[in-house]
Amino acid sequence: MSMTTSEARSPVPLLLRRGRSSTALGTSEERSPLSLLFRRRSSKDVGNITSVSSSLLPAFGTVIENDNNPSSKSFIVLPYDRRYRLWELLLVILVGYSAWASLFELAFEKAADGAIPTIDLVVDFFFAVDIVLTFFVAYLDTSTYLIVDDHKLIARRYLKSVAFVMDVLSTLPIQFIYKAITGNIGRGQAFGFLNLLRLWRLRRVAELFKRLEKDTLFNYFVVRVIKLLCVTIFWLHTAGCILFWIAYHYPRPVDTWIGSQVEDFKERSIWLGYTYSMYWSIVTLTTVGYGDLHAVNTREKTFNMFYMLFNIGLAAYIIGNMTNLVVHSALRTFTMRSAINHILRYTNKNKLPDMMREQMLAHMQLKFKTAELKQEEVLQDLPKAIRSSINEHLFRSVIENAYLFKGFPDGLIIQLVSHIKAEYFPPKMEIILQNEIPTDFYIIVSGGVEIIRSKGASEQVLAKLGPGDMVGEIGVVFNIPQPFTVRTRRLSQVIRISHHKFKEMVQSDVDDAKMIITNFMAYLKELNDELKKEIPFLRDLLANADAQTGESQQSYNEEMVTFSKDENENKQEPKREGVPKRVIIHGHPPNQGNNKNGDSSGRLIILPDSLPLLFDLAEKKLGKRGSTIVMVDGAHVEQLDVLRENDHLYIF
Repeated sequence: MSMTTSEARSPVPLLLRRGRSSTALGTSEERSPLSLLFRRRSSKDVGNITSVSSSLLPAFGTVIENDNNPSSKSFIVLPYDRRYRLWELLLVILVGYSAWASLFELAFEKAADGAIPTIDLVVDFFFAVDIVLTFFVAYLDTSTYLIVDDHKLIARRYLKSVAFVMDVLSTLPIQFIYKAITGNIGRGQAFGFLNLLRLWRLRRVAELFKRLEKDTLFNYFVVRVIKLLCVTIFWLHTAGCILFWIAYHYPRPVDTWIGSQVEDFKERSIWLGYTYSMYWSIVTLTTVGYGDLHAVNTREKTFNMFYMLFNIGLAAYIIGNMTNLVVHSALRTFTMRSAINHILRYTNKNKLPDMMREQMLAHMQLKFKTAELKQEEVLQDLPKAIRSSINEHLFRSVIENAYLFKGFPDGLIIQLVSHIKAEYFPPKMEIILQNEIPTDFYIIVSGGVEIIRSKGASEQVLAKLGPGDMVGEIGVVFNIPQPFTVRTRRLSQVIRISHHKFKEMVQSDVDDAKMIITNFMAYLKELNDELKKEIPFLRDLLANADAQTGESQQSYNEEMVTFSKDENENKQEPKREGVPKRVIIHGHPPNQGNNKNGDSSGRLIILPDSLPLLFDLAEKKLGKRGSTIVMVDGAHVEQLDVLRENDHLYIF
């Protein structure tokens, strides 16, 4: 059943939104995805904890453009509704007037003869409407973080709170009620003190500033400055009104701080007295103290003492907050300069070369300049699922275009993306050093690098790589020391992939391992001769791969990956799990040959799953079949699991 066209509207304009009737919605109704996203459920409808996450309030600064029934209840106002926020803003403006008028009417009793009482009545009407409206405003349950939109629960919570009692007392027009009962205008100190109940409304201002300080749409510095300014103005107004009230009710008006200057101040305009009061309050707060207005009697001196003591705390609060705001804006600069000074002292103490010092300084400056782009700093407090989604959005296309991961399934790409880390390197900075342990490899996102061969003090640039290319993967795949030095040519962004994380992901799937070997071998064949010379065993490996060209693809994959698909062939020994090991085989005893650790007749192979397969592979590589396998120290090999990467095996 589709939605009826004669849907009833709420009689209360702009604030109360009429809910849709349950009979007017059918199973085939089309809803906006945004409406479903911000749908809030009643606390009675919650069946399990999984619904809690969909019932949280929107994030700070969230603007909801879709106003189509986010609540399932009739006549319910959601606390984050834009129109309700505007209503609260209007009330905050009225609170500012109430805070000023309540103290003003206490100090200047003649103000009751003007238009201020009528304005007070209009303002009280708005707050009376807000009391009624509060019975329809949903609230956030702090124990479950669910929006509660049940009318009975909302009313019960509000009626039991202190806020309801204080809202009613601060809204009652006591002077007009007194006039309606007695026929006389309510004047005197009693009514002035009762009007101070309106100061309860100041809590709305505190809640507004608390929300604005957390709202990313507003500048935090500006919000804090406005808050401090409002606190200062309110305290100046309060102190001025209290001091005038003391002078007004003193038995001898001429013996007061204002009576000594204006003897008939009680008959003069209330605005003249208010001007004198504010002048004295500002001069005293700023500790200027011209001496033209000063305390005369004991009451005024007592109040002045407490006022100045409070001013000390207020001045400390304001100065402390302003100092904190100013210092915080320059904190990053101070931290960077401190780090640079530490580097300079370290390099001078250890007498490091100028080039090394310049590299350290360049790296430190780049670290601070790219702080907002550093993934570790930005994402470290986010859940893993969100971090993975962000990495996938930023770098998935880069990984898919890298040669080593061509044709990879989506599942493995997503796993790999969740473990990468983005880094920046300044120009002329070494990313990889020649002969270092291969712990990571990199994909270039932007910028460029040079592949350098170092021999003593001389260096030779073998190749230049750009965005989309990979570096360090040769050492990782072969598990050998890095054969080259990789240095940036300009500011470069790279993504780093850990050797161990990569190994853990790949070793669980035979097809993925075969795909890596296939892509890697195809890349090695395209390398120039100068690069091939720097990689150990590369010529033998490529020669062996070329020898397999005439054989079947299945036989080639078994040799390179050594994962057998036939379970009947692996009954002699259990199948080994993990990434295959590479070993070097020789066709003679260890005490023969030119080099015990690896002569020219040695062949680099992938270790098979069993001893018979190893003998078969050795016969194919060495041209003769052996029956004994020993290590370089003469120990006999009976189990392949005890072998390690790059071990030398002697088969004869």
